[in-house]
Amino acid sequence: MLSQYMEEFEQEPFEVSEFVERLTWRTNNECSNSGKISKTEAVIAAGVEDFNPTALHETFTQTIKDLKILQEKQQAKCERLEESLRQEQEAHGKKIFKLQERHQLASNVFWQLDEKISSVAGKITHLGEQLENVNTPRSRTVEAQKLLNYMSEFLLAGPIVNDIFTDPGRLYEAADIIQKLYAIAQDLPTEKFADPICKIEKKYDEVERRLIEEFATAQKSEDIEKMKKLAQILSQFKGYNQCINAYIEQSQMTPYGGKDIFIGIVPMCKHHYEIIKKVFASPQQVMSKFILNFYQLKLHQYAMTKLEDKRDEDKYLKTLYELYSRTLKLSNDLQIYMSTMDDDLLNKLTQQIFQKHILGYIEIESRFLTSKCFNELEKFYLSKKHQKKQTERFQELKRDMQVLIGTRANINIAQIEDYGGETFLSEELAIKMLQEANAALKRCRLLCNESDLPANVIKLNDILFRFLMHEHVNYALELGLHAIPIVESTRTLPQLYFLDVVQKTNIIVHLLDNQCNTSVVPYVSNTPKYSDYLFKKRILMEQMESKLDQGLDRTINAVIGWVKLYLQNEQKKTDYKPDTDVDTISSAACLHVVQNLQPIIQQIKICVDGENQKNILHEFGIRLHRVIYDHLQTMQFNTAGAMCAICDVNEYRKCIRELENPTVIQLFDILHALCNLLLVKPQNLLEVCTGDTLNYLDKSVVRQFIQLRADFRVIKSTNYIKGILE
Repeated sequence: MLSQYMEEFEQEPFEVSEFVERLTWRTNNECSNSGKISKTEAVIAAGVEDFNPTALHETFTQTIKDLKILQEKQQAKCERLEESLRQEQEAHGKKIFKLQERHQLASNVFWQLDEKISSVAGKITHLGEQLENVNTPRSRTVEAQKLLNYMSEFLLAGPIVNDIFTDPGRLYEAADIIQKLYAIAQDLPTEKFADPICKIEKKYDEVERRLIEEFATAQKSEDIEKMKKLAQILSQFKGYNQCINAYIEQSQMTPYGGKDIFIGIVPMCKHHYEIIKKVFASPQQVMSKFILNFYQLKLHQYAMTKLEDKRDEDKYLKTLYELYSRTLKLSNDLQIYMSTMDDDLLNKLTQQIFQKHILGYIEIESRFLTSKCFNELEKFYLSKKHQKKQTERFQELKRDMQVLIGTRANINIAQIEDYGGETFLSEELAIKMLQEANAALKRCRLLCNESDLPANVIKLNDILFRFLMHEHVNYALELGLHAIPIVESTRTLPQLYFLDVVQKTNIIVHLLDNQCNTSVVPYVSNTPKYSDYLFKKRILMEQMESKLDQGLDRTINAVIGWVKLYLQNEQKKTDYKPDTDVDTISSAACLHVVQNLQPIIQQIKICVDGENQKNILHEFGIRLHRVIYDHLQTMQFNTAGAMCAICDVNEYRKCIRELENPTVIQLFDILHALCNLLLVKPQNLLEVCTGDTLNYLDKSVVRQFIQLRADFRVIKSTNYIKGILE
């Protein structure tokens, strides 16, 4: 049993509660299967899940005893292990003490040996210095003797015939000698040694030239070790820069990237930088000169050739932008090869290359953008077969006179040209102009100086404003305004072409606004030019909004005018006062009006958006209500006619629900309630007038509607509406 407990205690993790549960479960199971309890007790035990408290108590008691025995055994085992550990610890302590003694002894021996080594090294160094002091003068004397022997040859008349200066295999030795002789010759008096000095200088130049030729030959075969050796020797000569120039010239002689010079520049520089680091003592300076030479010669000539022809301004501007942007990117890529002293050198070189083109850039850009926008406009109007007209200042006065004469004389003299519904507005044209302006602004941001950028951005944007808004949008608005039918002559349903003008204008304005926010505002927002931009834009938008408001007002008036004239001419008096009882249906005039208003409302919703749509639909509903209200005031109604009027108003109410305007809906609900006054029995009039809908209306309004009843005189003689008539 104790071994079983040990197995359970050694399980990870050990839970006391789980151990007690398992002990309880085993005890219950043993009691249920033992057969020592009666059937009745078994049934009771089964009812309480085989629970036997007596057996469980005995089990717990025995288990506690077992656990105490187990604890004693484990305690004894722990004590034995602790004693064993203590003994082992003492043994290891003795070993460590002995090791420390040995370590101390070894350390002392090491320091003694180190002192002896230092002493021997000091003696060897002293001996070496003594030997060097003896050998150096001797070596210098030998070297001086050799130089004097070579010098004697230059002092003799005639050519130099020593093999060292003629043998190609001894070039390095000849270079060392002639370089030293040249240095000595600089200190000799010219009047006594003119001829030897001249001969030394000639031989110096000859050896230097041969070294450079050898260097060029080694460069062709990319013999790095030989190039490094020759560069090291030439660094002592005055023509060392010629060696660097020869390397640069030969390296850049081979074209990289074919016709597109930019493709191969970075790989070329990377390739040669690896060679330069191995060959030259000051690779950063050599690489800077390498890049400088490329910019001043190759790149400058390439740019001048590309930008030589300015006749095609479009091609010229695109080429200038491409070359300048690629040169800036190239400068950024090559900056890692430049020394810290030349941080801004590449940008200065770039400015030198493109300086004369950048100085006159903005005039060319402005001229090209103006020409491009003008040509796009001309092509557009030519495609429409339209000759652009000059807007007359007295055009509005002329229109007003036509309205006045037409109204007084009852004739239509107005000449309305609607161009067959053509709006003369084009989103495609606007997009083309915006794209051209955006490209111009993009070039401007790159090519202009930071100080000139705001003014130049405004200058280009003004060109866009002029052609897109003034010459195109405002012109189309003027034509659209003149094409709106005059109210008094609107006897047929007007064609609302101006709504199409509004829709296209909104699209163009949104496109323009988006481009200004991304391409103009960020570059002028913190400058004095920003107020200039805002002022011009505000004036432009106010002019355009004024024309749009005027046009929408005229459009609504044209529709409402048609409704008014149509009802006046087509609504029969007998519709609301029939001689006999007829089926209660809406009048033909009402149905015709509603049928034609529904597509107009949908057209307004399509062409106008946002708050403008809500305002226009509100104004349209208010004016429509006034026309219908005034029209009903001109009629008289009997009972059958009142039913017809209510049906008409219901049709109008269905129609105006599409306006989705609570105020207009309420007005027509009130109108419907007023029409009920034409139908109710006289004795119920007072009750209806004081209802929730009509109670707050002015009594004069209610009285006017009651007076439209055919039986008003009879009602008036009664007391049914005494409170209303007073």
